Amino acid sequence: MSGWNRRFLLRSVPVFFFGLCSLNLVAQTPATGEAPKAAPVNETVAPQARGPLANSNVKLGVGDLIELTVFGVPDLSTKTRVSGSGDVYLPLIDYVHIADLTTDEAQELIQKRLEDGGFVRSPHVSIFVNESASQAITLLGEIARPGTYPAIGERRLFDLISAAGGLSEKAGRKVTIERRGDPGHPLELPVSSNLAENTDSNVDVFPGDTIIVSRAGIVYVVGDVQRPSGFLIEDNSLSVLKALALAGGGTKTSALSKTRILRQTPTGVQEIHVNLKKVLYAKAPDMALVKGDVLFIPGSAGKVAAYRTADAAMSMSTALAVVAIHP
Repeated sequence: MSGWNRRFLLRSVPVFFFGLCSLNLVAQTPATGEAPKAAPVNETVAPQARGPLANSNVKLGVGDLIELTVFGVPDLSTKTRVSGSGDVYLPLIDYVHIADLTTDEAQELIQKRLEDGGFVRSPHVSIFVNESASQAITLLGEIARPGTYPAIGERRLFDLISAAGGLSEKAGRKVTIERRGDPGHPLELPVSSNLAENTDSNVDVFPGDTIIVSRAGIVYVVGDVQRPSGFLIEDNSLSVLKALALAGGGTKTSALSKTRILRQTPTGVQEIHVNLKKVLYAKAPDMALVKGDVLFIPGSAGKVAAYRTADAAMSMSTALAVVAIHP
């Protein structure tokens, strides 16, 4: 190679190498002309929330079992239960009061304690609620299995009733929901044995709610009738004639004109005379019965003597079978 070619080649190689480097820098530079920012060494990516209780709507309380994770620092991860004072003990930062805080608020508080103490730089804390003793929903009244049920995820009224085994045979047509945060304004909703008939009543329920299923009133029919029984009613919608029909009617020896309604009042048992014979022939108006009434239809003179006192007739009603009706 001649001396001139050798000198040209030595001068061209640095220029060519510098050009390649320039092209590489241009390709990596954003359109804005700013240099790309390097990712910090300890930059963390938020882990996915695990489970339906790992969200900002869950309020922590005494007895809750939580699992706390510090992303990138497995030695600080722990599982602990909120104490009676509302605190949890955590490595490095000692006791932290988290009762009545949401999971998001508790996470921010713990992150601040870790960072302010110089233990972790830019920590990311995740709280998962394994057991939520404070977030239960209580079901009382005429329900198959009364008790407390966990409020996991979004729950609706009919979901809780179904989880508790459904309504009992003596359930009334009203459900009362008492909110923990608003105890002075209970929510009353109509329901029936067939929940599909009251879809508008299928409202959301929340942790701390108390659901009370009412008990239907009972009217007893005793005396000289075919089937002495107790009948569940709502809204005092049962009349004397309807009650007699439900009991199978009277017998040949029934003294219909001497029928009495025995009604419990604050001052004692009140006897209301009803000439049921005239009512049957539309010569007297039918009468409405109210919850707790005992309709007593006497028979022959001997039976009248056996049931001559109201207390005796009232005591008879306690031994009768109770039948659910839907008038």
